[in-house]
Amino acid sequence: MQVLTISLLSALLILPAIRLLPSATGHGPLRNDLLSLASTVASADFDFNRVIPLLRSALVEEPNDVTIWDELYSAVTESTPPSSEIASSIQQLRNTSSFANSSEHRKYVDDVLKEELGAIDVGLPNFHNTYFGSVADLETTSQAFFSHCLVGSEPFFKDGWRGWPKDAKQDDVLSWFADFNDKLMSFAADRKSNPINRYRRPLAKPNELIGGSVGIRKMDIGFMRDPQAGKDSRCHWSQILVPGELKSNPSADKALEAWLDLGRYAREVLAAQDTRRFVLGFTLCGSLMRVWLFDRLGGIASEQFNINEDGLRFVFTILGFLWMDDEELGFDPTIVQKDGEKFIEISQNGSSKRIIIDEVVQRAPCIAGRATTCWKAHPENEPNVLLVIKDSWQYLERDEEGDLLREATQKGVINVARYYHHEVVQVRGLDDDVQSSIRRGLDTRPAAATGTISNRVHRRVILRDYGTPIYRASSRLALLAAFDHCIEGHESLHKAGFLHRDISVNNLMINEDENNPSWPSFLIDLDLAIREPRDAVSGAKGKTGTRAFMSIGVLLDEQHSFMHDLESFFWVLFWICIHYDGPDKSRSVQSFDNWNFIDTQELAWSKKGTVSNERDFLRIMNNNFTPYYQPLMPWINRLRRVVFPNGNRWHRQDSELYTWMREVLQEAQRSLEA
Repeated sequence: MQVLTISLLSALLILPAIRLLPSATGHGPLRNDLLSLASTVASADFDFNRVIPLLRSALVEEPNDVTIWDELYSAVTESTPPSSEIASSIQQLRNTSSFANSSEHRKYVDDVLKEELGAIDVGLPNFHNTYFGSVADLETTSQAFFSHCLVGSEPFFKDGWRGWPKDAKQDDVLSWFADFNDKLMSFAADRKSNPINRYRRPLAKPNELIGGSVGIRKMDIGFMRDPQAGKDSRCHWSQILVPGELKSNPSADKALEAWLDLGRYAREVLAAQDTRRFVLGFTLCGSLMRVWLFDRLGGIASEQFNINEDGLRFVFTILGFLWMDDEELGFDPTIVQKDGEKFIEISQNGSSKRIIIDEVVQRAPCIAGRATTCWKAHPENEPNVLLVIKDSWQYLERDEEGDLLREATQKGVINVARYYHHEVVQVRGLDDDVQSSIRRGLDTRPAAATGTISNRVHRRVILRDYGTPIYRASSRLALLAAFDHCIEGHESLHKAGFLHRDISVNNLMINEDENNPSWPSFLIDLDLAIREPRDAVSGAKGKTGTRAFMSIGVLLDEQHSFMHDLESFFWVLFWICIHYDGPDKSRSVQSFDNWNFIDTQELAWSKKGTVSNERDFLRIMNNNFTPYYQPLMPWINRLRRVVFPNGNRWHRQDSELYTWMREVLQEAQRSLEA
């Protein structure tokens, strides 16, 4: 029944009408409902009585289209829980992508990373066949090499691998592993029917720092790509293909430390490689091996096996890592590199259009989450048309950002990034989501809170406004003007019926290029935005926003309103004055670094203490503002008086706050000009 249902839903998902018919919830297309239904069908406790009428309508000799659509609407309506249930059962998790101006000290990052990854399913059967089974010639070559290892007067494998260090000390294992790889690569070099990547090599330098991290990071073992590599070459996270972790104690295989170490490496790999969708890695604890996958939902792992007992599987695994193509390793096949160009292709107005990628401008450093990536781009043969491609991984319950942006653009909203195109990314003709496209049905554990399987889908939005983050403003005057215009944009968005809910340093943009036709200053990122008046839960997971800039009320679980967003503008400006000593001169400040990590209640009280007393606030500014921004102290204090009258929070909504905040910013600009 499950296989039949999934087959039918998959067939319906590729129909053009599924994107045009309205959702049963009233927001977005019917396709969103169908994706949500598909994710629940895989759960163990799914009630198939919900879909039996749909199956019957599709399996009759002469199916009636109207009947099928009616039954589909009935099925998705019944499978959609009430909005209050969604809201109450889903809580926000901290995420490593939300750190602002942080030193990323390991003791802080690890706590957040544990929360981000959540419960990891280990011991999943069929893991190897799922991820290694499609590698051409892998099975036959692995068997041939292993058979070769069994013969001779001193076989390489007999009751275990010859030379394997019994105490599994790190240096000894690394030396053995390097020798094993040399033998394997030499044997397999000419046995692959399609050319292998000659520039892939094992990495075994546990004491050498790897470039590209904010914090100090080393990695025990793994595989990397480096065309110019020498024996002593330094490496960068952008070159790591498969991270690995060694532990001498076999009991570490079931301990938190090993998978957390590997997860830390996977985060660095995903952050450094802008087209990576997932990362495969491995742990070797004593002689116990396990293969892992990290994606935008967290992680899963294979069954444990002993390399000295199941030598063939070990060969199969290592050769698989050496022979996998880029797509099998987790790179996005829809981003093509050819003839020195990187591009995507979209369908617009019935024809195909190539969009050339110029450079990556943002890559969220996380494993699980939205994992937003932005590229500066332009249409082929139109280099003067500036675009931004934005990829992110969204919960199925959420409205598509592209729909919201298109609607906002059509309504004439000002100072908000304008719509160009949006789509759900397709890999091999199917929607690119975690459960089906990446995990391929392996992980069927339902989320504890909802009883349904969590899933994220890969969405792509293209915008026709390009700028730089507001903290890169060329002057204090430009910064204040940009804040003024962004608040104006937020008000325009609010009047059009939308609430942003994620005001942060990276979502306020400035454009100081006279040749750039984009808005001079504007808001981006409607991932967490909702329509107002709020007649349904948006599908967002609990508190929304970037922790350092969340309003006190949101931290205390109040329902998000435009007043909370306006308070976030204050916190962004306050933060910039502390962490930037002019354009591109950022720093980490220890006393504020903990805002990225501490409990939300504690953060709320810390913020209340910051603004409640004027004398204390002046002292905080004097002690922490950079020399460049100290001239703004009187104006930041005046803004504090408006946002926190008498040192208190607003307890009612008043749209005049838009005007009062902008008046302070405009008066500050006039003062600087004088």
